[in-house]
Amino acid sequence: MKLKIFIMLITLSTIINAQAKFSDISSYPGSFSRMGFGARGMGMSNALSSVYTGNLVSYYNPALSAFQSKNSAQVGYSFLSLDRSLNFASFTRNFEFSSKDTTKKRTRSAGISVGVINAGVSKIDGRDNQGIATGDLSTSENQFFIGLANRFSEKFAVGIAVKLYYFHLYDNINSTTMGFDLGAIYIFNPNFSAAFVISDINSKYKWDTTDLYGQDGNNEENKFPVLKKLSVAYNFIEPKILTVVELENSNAKTNYLRFGAEYNLYENLFLRCGVDKINLNNSDVSAKPSIGFTYNYKFESWEFGFDYAYIYEPYSINNIHVVGLNFIL
Repeated sequence: MKLKIFIMLITLSTIINAQAKFSDISSYPGSFSRMGFGARGMGMSNALSSVYTGNLVSYYNPALSAFQSKNSAQVGYSFLSLDRSLNFASFTRNFEFSSKDTTKKRTRSAGISVGVINAGVSKIDGRDNQGIATGDLSTSENQFFIGLANRFSEKFAVGIAVKLYYFHLYDNINSTTMGFDLGAIYIFNPNFSAAFVISDINSKYKWDTTDLYGQDGNNEENKFPVLKKLSVAYNFIEPKILTVVELENSNAKTNYLRFGAEYNLYENLFLRCGVDKINLNNSDVSAKPSIGFTYNYKFESWEFGFDYAYIYEPYSINNIHVVGLNFIL
């Protein structure tokens, strides 16, 4: 019965797929930062905003780090087509402290999450205005983030993340800017939780090309879309399946639905699936199914895990493979 339920979820994730069209949000800057973070998140189609168990990172919701049970570190590498790269690294830890109200005799907790996303394109054929080859070019796009969270009660936490973007486009054409995320999560009971997140407040790229083009250069500002996400998660006890549904709205006039599932098949083996970018405005836009797994190995007080995710990618000759390592310290 357990296996049938999970197979049904995987089948559903592979058939929710239509003829692809160009999505408005894809034309906005910072698209690399909206692809996801790590094999767990991308394997569940980025539906992690209301998930407060397992390895957590403030990328999905700055409030989550307050629920990290032990120190968590993770790294990830993606295999993409068209000479692109996408890499991840993060560290999350929790701090517990006693309440000042001694009559309640309870502890509160806070959390911190730091990380980086690196993306780029290499082997770009460089040519001058005469069409003569000048050598290969490459770009580097990066997000550095730090998220802080406070757990005001056993059920409620709020967090904020500061994100620094650095984009090296060409020679001395660079952009360095800062944005913010705000998030909150409420746990109704151990099985049911809900979250709300606003991402990329004030995030943008600023360009100055006067050094390159002289009087023909100009100053330009490209704003990221601001995302608002409402997410709910339910954790079934038997079978051990975590399910998440998430609605995302942006000021780019997009409305996406995504869902993800994680099945604890054995003690140390987790299977995942999901569907991302189900466009509620246009049924012709292709969704992005995904599957993945994690296998954990415990050694004394350490826990080591191997992660993998496979993500369908429209408009590309190949799909995405993400591998990662996670460590619980």
